[in-house]
Amino acid sequence: MAELTFPVYSADALVNFFRVEVLTGQEAKHFSKSDLIPVPKPESIQALYMRVLHLLYRFRPELHSMVPLLVNIANPQYHEATLAITSVFMLMRKFLPICLVHDFALSDLLVPKKQRTLTILSAIMNYLHFRKLKMDMIHEKTSKLRADRDQLQALHKGISEAQKKIETLNTIPPEQQVEADELAASLSELQTTTTHKFQESNVTNEVIAELKTKNAEKTQKLVKVDVSNLKEDVSKLRSQIVQSPEELKSQMERMRENVKNIKCTIEDTDGRVVELQSMMQSVTHTEAKLQQMFNLLQDLESSMTNSKQREQERQSEMM
Repeated sequence: MAELTFPVYSADALVNFFRVEVLTGQEAKHFSKSDLIPVPKPESIQALYMRVLHLLYRFRPELHSMVPLLVNIANPQYHEATLAITSVFMLMRKFLPICLVHDFALSDLLVPKKQRTLTILSAIMNYLHFRKLKMDMIHEKTSKLRADRDQLQALHKGISEAQKKIETLNTIPPEQQVEADELAASLSELQTTTTHKFQESNVTNEVIAELKTKNAEKTQKLVKVDVSNLKEDVSKLRSQIVQSPEELKSQMERMRENVKNIKCTIEDTDGRVVELQSMMQSVTHTEAKLQQMFNLLQDLESSMTNSKQREQERQSEMM
């Protein structure tokens, strides 16, 4: 045990752990730190190992003192004192390699030493922690497996019920078999009639396509004839048109005179607008002056009224 792959715990931590996780009842109450340090007590260590084996392998402590029936031992009464120690030692020798302790000796049971005992108990504690963690995971997966199994059974049940329903639906009752046969015969007859009608429709479509082609050819020929006739008519009409340049000149002169008259009218209108604008400005200016004069007259009238009132007040005071 030169190189350890697990932590070595203190005596307090070991006592608390084994009290809670391994020992029960009076054994948990009486197990204390003094059982481990300064000198481990052999009977306490042996009882603790028995409880560990009981927890892991369901091997009760009283079974260690019983001689197996298949073992032929002479004078078994002489071995009663050592039988329990030997049983615990053999089982611990098988168990402790799982905890990575490969050198467990008989002296660890009969004359346990402090550091050696703390190391072995730390290995057991580390393994029990690991076991508890894995057991929790196993319980979780087991519960999930049970739920999945129940769900699978429910799905299988639903599938079987659905299959029964499908069989029931696919099975035609005897009283409806005659009607089903009649419907099947009608369906086949209808399919035959539909196929015949479809063939007739294809023939009709081919005839229509041929007629359309012929109609298009005839229409194209008629269009060509009409275009040629129109060209001839246009050429005849062009030959009948007589151009008159003198009349065109007179129309141009009249249009020029009209343009000049319109321009003159626009200029006169613009001049009149300017005159009206100047007149409006002068009228606005005059109105402003008249308003000022009116305001002055009102002020003068109010001042004269005030002066008359004052004069009347003076005369009344003198009287």
